[in-house]
Amino acid sequence: MQGLFFESDAGPLVAIRVIVLLLGFWTAWRAGRAVAEGWSDYPLVIVYTFLLAWAMQFLHHALFNGPMLSAFYYILDFVTLLVFSTAGFRYRRTNQMVNNYYWLYEKTSAFSWKDKH
Repeated sequence: MQGLFFESDAGPLVAIRVIVLLLGFWTAWRAGRAVAEGWSDYPLVIVYTFLLAWAMQFLHHALFNGPMLSAFYYILDFVTLLVFSTAGFRYRRTNQMVNNYYWLYEKTSAFSWKDKH
């Protein structure tokens, strides 16, 4: 499992690696929320996640001497970050719809709403 997110198990920098991952996840969550805050559509979340995945690839390369141009690790970073950015987007959009249009919608979960009929 250790080699899944990082290219090697060597080095005493496990804590720094975890911090970088958590910062990446937090940034993805905030990027999704920011898109929802601006009332933009979901495709912009995907664009921001592509850019964030590239930045994470660079951090892995710069800090941990990982490969810069690895399709496998880029896709892994992208998919993982997309989960967090989508969750942030849906969470914020649900709260927007329920709070701004309270006479039309009610919350069904943290990530969805339905009509009040």
